[in-house]
Amino acid sequence: MRFDIVTIFPEFFSGPFEHGIIRRAKDARIVDIDVHDLRSWTSDRHHVVDDRPFGGGAGMVLKPEPLVNAVESLRLPSEGGRAVVVLTTPQGKLFDQREAERLASFDQVVLLCGRYEGVDERVVNAVVDEELSIGDVVLSGGELAACVVVDAVVRLLPGSLGCDRSAIEDSFSASTGLLDCPHYTRPAEFRGVAVPDVLLGGNHAEIARWRRQQSLVRTWKRRPELLDAAQLSDDDIRFLDELKATTK
Repeated sequence: MRFDIVTIFPEFFSGPFEHGIIRRAKDARIVDIDVHDLRSWTSDRHHVVDDRPFGGGAGMVLKPEPLVNAVESLRLPSEGGRAVVVLTTPQGKLFDQREAERLASFDQVVLLCGRYEGVDERVVNAVVDEELSIGDVVLSGGELAACVVVDAVVRLLPGSLGCDRSAIEDSFSASTGLLDCPHYTRPAEFRGVAVPDVLLGGNHAEIARWRRQQSLVRTWKRRPELLDAAQLSDDDIRFLDELKATTK
């Protein structure tokens, strides 16, 4: 898979992709991540990428020519694989685990990092396939959002985690739609709090059942709206009904 990130601050990305899972995925050639300076696609001697908004108002707007030229030069031809152009913006669709799973199916993701008051709307109409937001908050620029997108997608690529099942069992994954269950490690007792006995007994069926039920409990308490779309078995529904009845 290939990420092409277009930004006016390419130095911003000198650190986030050089550690942990992303670094290992890059070294294993599971993913290629290229960061591009938007100014490379300007034609004036001052490499201007922004200008005042028509109609007045505060702030600056990213000009259309550099961004459109960047996308047209970076985007893979149709025969080169499936590509998608994404603009990071507070006005975009909420980026969540389902979106990460969907983006992981592409061969190339071109990420345009918004800045200032935004980008010229003609860029969106001409070359942007999707607008994504990481939450209802305004950041100084789209670079942080681009890092979030890359991190969430790369860890879903086969081989990135070492154990691919780890991603399948994550919170919000399409396989469950639930929050993850609690996890424990050594020591078996810490400051008077012991690890649940079921995790120490070696009965894998009971462990799986306990983890599933704990996921249901955590989801019901913290994010109950997720249960509406989760894949629930008859046993899950019975467990939730009993849980609700005993906690009224």
